[in-house]
Amino acid sequence: MKTGIHPNYKTVMVKCTCGNEFESGSVKEEIRVETCSECHPFYTGRQKFAEAGGRVDRFNKKYGLK
Repeated sequence: MKTGIHPNYKTVMVKCTCGNEFESGSVKEEIRVETCSECHPFYTGRQKFAEAGGRVDRFNKKYGLK
């Protein structure tokens, strides 16, 4: 590899809009994110599951099959 052409990889602070901060590696000075593992619904357990309300469910409801 050539010397002097690669960016400096360093440890930086990643800041989330929820206030959580953690360290990661990057070539940037600072990283700001909108969601992290502390506030994302998938990781917090506050995820809403979509109902499968499609054509089949409407058919079954209309004709009383379920």
